[in-house]
Amino acid sequence: MKRYLAWIPFILGSIWSQGQDAGRGLPHSSNSDYARVQEMAFGVLASGFNAGEGYSQVWARDLNTFIKFSCRVLAHEVVRDALLKFFYFQGSDGNMIDGYEEADPDYEVDNYHVYARYDMPGYVFHKNTVETDQETSLVQAVYKYIQETGDSGILTEEVNGMPVIARMNLMLDFLMKHRFNAEYGLIWGATTADWGDVQPGHPWGVKLDDQSVVSMDVYDNAMMLIAIENFLELSPDTAWNARWEKVYREIRLNTRKYLWDESLRKFIPHLYLDCKAFEGLDERRIYYHGGTIVAMEAGLLTREEIILSLRKMRENVEAAGAQSIGLTLYPAYPDGTFENQGMGSYQYQNGGDWTWFGARIIPVLVSNGLLDDAVKELKPFVERVLKNDGFFEWYTLDGAPRGSGVFKGSAGVLLEAISAVDSAL
Repeated sequence: MKRYLAWIPFILGSIWSQGQDAGRGLPHSSNSDYARVQEMAFGVLASGFNAGEGYSQVWARDLNTFIKFSCRVLAHEVVRDALLKFFYFQGSDGNMIDGYEEADPDYEVDNYHVYARYDMPGYVFHKNTVETDQETSLVQAVYKYIQETGDSGILTEEVNGMPVIARMNLMLDFLMKHRFNAEYGLIWGATTADWGDVQPGHPWGVKLDDQSVVSMDVYDNAMMLIAIENFLELSPDTAWNARWEKVYREIRLNTRKYLWDESLRKFIPHLYLDCKAFEGLDERRIYYHGGTIVAMEAGLLTREEIILSLRKMRENVEAAGAQSIGLTLYPAYPDGTFENQGMGSYQYQNGGDWTWFGARIIPVLVSNGLLDDAVKELKPFVERVLKNDGFFEWYTLDGAPRGSGVFKGSAGVLLEAISAVDSAL
């Protein structure tokens, strides 16, 4: 019962916000399919901040992809509070959690390795330590919140005696101290599939352990670049900014130097430090759609390279028999590569089709003057929402919906995609 009661503030916030927005109205596309998806998406986001029907937690990486539009259907104070709560769970070394949720005292620990804090009674939190995108996701989320609401006052809000902007600096500093390889000048994490959070050598696979294989990939480093750009726009501290401008230049240069394969005109899946995660497998032939799209968002690819990448993604979609360029990667890692049974070939993060990442390419295409391509790639994302009457987490190659039946990240990126196309039509 407590969990259901917890959503009352969100529902009330939605009613309040909708009343506040009545004068200016929510975006409404002239395209009837777009308009219907917009209406559905705003309805989903009005229910709160948990990642979706299958997730009770508020995740940093998910919130980052829909917080902008949550601000349009929920009271800004409610959104602000959900965002600030993350900082109460921040580690003393600056690390940021994956997510938090309200919980009863008898909450049972699960595979997320849930923890509690003495100073946050009634809540538990978790961190998938194979990832290196929690800190960068939250920096981006704060930036989007401020861009949407104008509430820069959140940066000076003190959390346990430290302003939010200082805590954001501390998050980036954590990555440089604990997830930065000086030899290559890049951010590292455990080896996973593209942007995923499941490593191969464990039946669950979300925690760094003695089976983890450390590597560097384009997704983590592109996310770092975007986060630094966002931080530099928000930070008033010249000393901090001088440092992060230098780090930005270094990571940007090294991402192209070490992760871009000029002969294949693509990013390599992983640059390994000590040993490889997939012995006997030629990873060079695997194309990471999600990481490549985030690299586009980070400005790591030229317009020509974006066009070439789009062409390759389309070829991959056709070869795989997939429905959209949300196809995580191609070809998929063979069955049995991951101990986690949900990571079979073309399942979940190993070649599943995800709107959550694929639709991020739409604004990139629009901003590069590729409107016809943007409209074409948006079509399958919109059609499957209408066909399945909802925003599912991911889809099989033949278009069958899987995972959470109400996945807010998909709703958020589709709202962004439709907005980009509408603004250019």
